Amino acid sequence: MDYAGIRNLPALFFERAETFGDRPFLWRKQDDAWHALTWREVADSVTALALGLRADGIKPGDRVTLVSESRPEWLIADLAIMSVGAISVPAYTTNTVADHQHVLSDSGSIAAIVSTPALAETLLPAAGQTPDTQTIISIEPLTQTIPDSIRCLGWDDVLANGRAAGGDLDQDIAAIERTSTCCLIYTSGTSGQPKGVMLSHGAILCNCMGAYHFLHDLPGFEQETEIFLSFLPLSHSYEHSAGQFFPISIGAQIYYAEGIDKLTANIAEVHPTIMTAVPRLYEAMHNRVRRGVERTGGLKQKLFERAVELGRKSYEAPGSLTIGEKVTNRLLDTLVRKKVKERFGGRLKAFVSGGAPLNYDIGVFFTALGLRILQGYGQTEAAPVVSCNPFSLNKLQTVGPPLKGVEVRIAEDGEILVQGELVMQGYWNNPEATAETIRDGWLHTGDIGEFDEDGYIRITDRKKDIIVNSGGDNLSPARVEGILTAEPEIGQAMVYGDQRPHLVALVVPDPDFLTDWSKSSGKSGDLADLADDPDLQKTLQDVLDRVNAKLSVVERVRRLQIAPEAFTIENEMMTPTMKLRRHVVKEVYGDALERLYGH
Repeated sequence: MDYAGIRNLPALFFERAETFGDRPFLWRKQDDAWHALTWREVADSVTALALGLRADGIKPGDRVTLVSESRPEWLIADLAIMSVGAISVPAYTTNTVADHQHVLSDSGSIAAIVSTPALAETLLPAAGQTPDTQTIISIEPLTQTIPDSIRCLGWDDVLANGRAAGGDLDQDIAAIERTSTCCLIYTSGTSGQPKGVMLSHGAILCNCMGAYHFLHDLPGFEQETEIFLSFLPLSHSYEHSAGQFFPISIGAQIYYAEGIDKLTANIAEVHPTIMTAVPRLYEAMHNRVRRGVERTGGLKQKLFERAVELGRKSYEAPGSLTIGEKVTNRLLDTLVRKKVKERFGGRLKAFVSGGAPLNYDIGVFFTALGLRILQGYGQTEAAPVVSCNPFSLNKLQTVGPPLKGVEVRIAEDGEILVQGELVMQGYWNNPEATAETIRDGWLHTGDIGEFDEDGYIRITDRKKDIIVNSGGDNLSPARVEGILTAEPEIGQAMVYGDQRPHLVALVVPDPDFLTDWSKSSGKSGDLADLADDPDLQKTLQDVLDRVNAKLSVVERVRRLQIAPEAFTIENEMMTPTMKLRRHVVKEVYGDALERLYGH
């Protein structure tokens, strides 16, 4: 694939569709069975929708917001918007009315596409308060009252109008430059109002090229036979590039998961070969596997623990296994690792981890069990992937070398700077923030890092998240939190201690652990009731003591507070991309955290 020679994303898609024709492309589950749309069927729908949008007055440069769960229509809408030269504006399905109003008004979207009546509940009031937004296109029929200022069109009607209008998209697509803006992706906002990141067609194509070059040496990688299971929101730039356009570029099939609650079942049904995910998922899977093994106990648990032990030793010190350990390790491939792989579909060639730092011990845990995790790094402003570990030298304590076409350097203060076609064109309607973030052509990531001896990037922290204690020590909260949440008893954690003598933590117990603990203790399983329970406090303090043994003196967490509820998107303590909103957590729990210092 000559990624450098592709003019734009619709051109890429239609060329692939012409090549693969009647092969299956997009899969969805309906009536307990998976059903496929072929490349040709998808291309026909993209064309019809694009012609329908054009007939309805959508012009090059217009912005169209897209609010939908991951499904075939998401990809069709995204490509149709781009095919007429307009700009796609993905929005999170978890957005509130105020969030939608910000995205619609800031982007100046003249239309929005929404999938279901449930998602329209927050979109419609926002659209009704946004003068620029005149049209809503609904994939499924809406049941609620439509604001007087809004014209509502059905998905099938727009496709029918497009087919009736006729014509083709050749001139529209030919007019789209590689440097043209294809989408505005709003950052998920760990602090402040989300900003619209302007990405060009070339930025995403640059990411696809880089992804291909780091995956092409993966054992068994055959671009036209790969199967992706998409479950991250497509409004997330990571899934948008790595889970949509990269699979398109290599002719892969995409299955859309039914939801995070059915992910394990979907993996077993779909048998994916490549999956992209965020560390939060790996942490949850690690805890689930651990607790399942502990419940089983006996010989199976002993064999499992031995597989993890020898797998870790083999990874961390290649060639160090004794002859006896090698024999045992091969036997454990059959007795343990084969069964673990089958739980993940049996054909998985790699998990690709991004979106946040992956805890090293979690990565080694899966690696020791024969499941390959390739950790990468990036941010929305870089389309989003900057670097990733290749199969040939997978160093889990790093985020790998820069991708092909990406230049990285480390500033004097340790900040990671990025240059290349992947860098955003700027923040929409925000020249001040753009000038602060892109200086002399270099994207200032806000992340602190260094290169190792192999040219791999090691992230040490977020520039703004570094904790400086009262002794002047610089501490990484992300590192300590990752070690805390690697423990099976702890589901979520936030450490605290800027300008304080030591660290304290706010923790959310793992739900499965809490259920088991409550039953054995004869207590209510409700977290809100147990937040101040002295017995639970003692149990988690013992866990904290275990964690502290792994930390340096200045990193140790002296005391903890149990949160009465989990950090979620709904209570605004997590972003839609599952990053912790520290400022929100501090607003809610700041007094409780300060009391841990004896005040």
